[in-house]
Amino acid sequence: MKRPLSFKQWAAALILFTGFCAATLFGYMHSHADAEFEAFAEDFFLQEIQANPIHFHYSVDDPSIYHIDESALKMPIYHEGEAANDIYALSLIADKLDRYSDMNLNDSNRYLCGLMRSYIDAVSHTAAYPYFSEPLSPSSGAPSELPILLAEYRFDTAEDVELYLSILTQIPDYFNGLIVYEREKAAAGLFMSDSTARKVIRQCTSLMNSTQLENNTHFLETTFTARLQPLVEQGIITEDAFLSYQYNNNRLLTTVVAPAYDHLADELTLLMGNGKDTCGLAHREGGRDYYEALLRLQTGSYRDIADIKELLYQDLTSNYDSLSRLFESDASLRDKLASEQTFLPEMSPDEILSYLEQSIQQDYPSLRASSDADTVHCSVKYVDDSLEPYTAPAFYMTPPIDNVLNNTIYVNALDTSDDLSLFTTLAHEGYPGHLYQTVYSQRFRDASDIPPLCSVLYYGGYIEGWAMYAELSSYDYAIELAAKDYPEAAGYYLACRLDRQIQLCLYSLLDIAIHYDGATLEDVREIFASLGSASDATVAAVYEYIAEEPCNYPKYYLGYLEIMELKKQALQIWYGDQTSEACVPSDFLYRFHCFILEHGPADFNTLSSLLYDIS
Repeated sequence: MKRPLSFKQWAAALILFTGFCAATLFGYMHSHADAEFEAFAEDFFLQEIQANPIHFHYSVDDPSIYHIDESALKMPIYHEGEAANDIYALSLIADKLDRYSDMNLNDSNRYLCGLMRSYIDAVSHTAAYPYFSEPLSPSSGAPSELPILLAEYRFDTAEDVELYLSILTQIPDYFNGLIVYEREKAAAGLFMSDSTARKVIRQCTSLMNSTQLENNTHFLETTFTARLQPLVEQGIITEDAFLSYQYNNNRLLTTVVAPAYDHLADELTLLMGNGKDTCGLAHREGGRDYYEALLRLQTGSYRDIADIKELLYQDLTSNYDSLSRLFESDASLRDKLASEQTFLPEMSPDEILSYLEQSIQQDYPSLRASSDADTVHCSVKYVDDSLEPYTAPAFYMTPPIDNVLNNTIYVNALDTSDDLSLFTTLAHEGYPGHLYQTVYSQRFRDASDIPPLCSVLYYGGYIEGWAMYAELSSYDYAIELAAKDYPEAAGYYLACRLDRQIQLCLYSLLDIAIHYDGATLEDVREIFASLGSASDATVAAVYEYIAEEPCNYPKYYLGYLEIMELKKQALQIWYGDQTSEACVPSDFLYRFHCFILEHGPADFNTLSSLLYDIS
């Protein structure tokens, strides 16, 4: 016969039961909150990647993973008044994120929630100025970007080819939507200058060259054929299907795409006269406030304008003094800089990438390839002649998040004519730049089971700041490569790096001067005159580019400086205040690079706060 429990035993049992219930309830609430947030984050991710079928095709290799019918996706078409509605949609997302931030999320989800909240906040501040954006920018707008994306659209199946041809049929409606937006910009007094409009109009004519289309020599015809051929060889499509697809592509380019470009050019011609002369945002009502918001969004820096200026000025002065001392120690360096010396051995782009990949192994973590099947590949291609005037010196085509093995880097021959510029450009785009950063970060997220949300949160300062960090560090690898045969290369390459930094820092300061302080072309001309000789054409080109592409230079160089500031903070936080940059622990660079790669993309406030969590 069991004895009844005493009062103390009942009390103890009750306490244990209550504790069990509380723990169970807490665990349920915790897991429920995580599940709810993760569902929200996945929904946001899916909406973002499905917004544009071209971007989706680049973002996802296997749509079935996300249960998406790729054939149902359509090109985004802007409709009247939509820009003004963005701020409301963003406010709804912000409200949900605020609710999630009050819940008991696990560490990973709490970090993602905070990261997404800061991103939405930054986007919302720019959305408050709906007609300052310029989707037709001569350097980075839709007319010049679209042909590149179409030329690299991958064909793995016959369905991919059908999707591609379907996208071609949608380009007129896509452009018509952009025309509606440009008309609204004009009505708001924010249309582009006539000078900028003429550039875009010339692009439209040049990119869809009628003679090339008639002769079937246009790069959108030749690249289409080149991508189709492997499908024939693999038995995926028949020879008859190949000829049919080829015919339809040529027909659509000639009768649909080219007329769409012509129509866009005609509409821009009609809108000319509605904009001001080329000038910075400061000369437009609300422009300075918009610039501050855009600068934060594009760079991820939370410093105010005065602090950003101070950071840039300090860097400019330091590098200028260092370069002056180099010139004093070697009077021939100034002339060498002007003549572009050649000290590197003759190397192909593939050989340069291979050399860089091997050189970074001591200070950078490996790409986690577990077998030959995981080996990362990269194709280096040169930009088509017709695109050279409108594209960057080089660019990296980001691979799908579910297949980062095959990568592509495009190089613009106009801007990489000497061996050093090609070497540093491939470091920027390849190792340890964009390619390395993208592959490592994605593999880390996969291994850590981190949701793909980060892939649709664009932090330009983090992405381009890292690539600039990689580019500038590559001068040391160039010195090592040339040192055996040319000991004098060290001084020359150091001077080249300082000269590059001075230029980028100066252009970043000019960006602020033009868009925030209201500097005019004449003001910029005086600045260049105080620094030395520069032709009127050069000054005008620099001014126009910066005026047309606000925050572009700071995205690169301020992003780089923010990473360098993080580096200083990490050294002090992780190893103590007495540690100096002159005496860096042997494992510091490797550890710092892991930290940056594994916690981004992110804004620099978020990254700075994380340094303390892992100290």
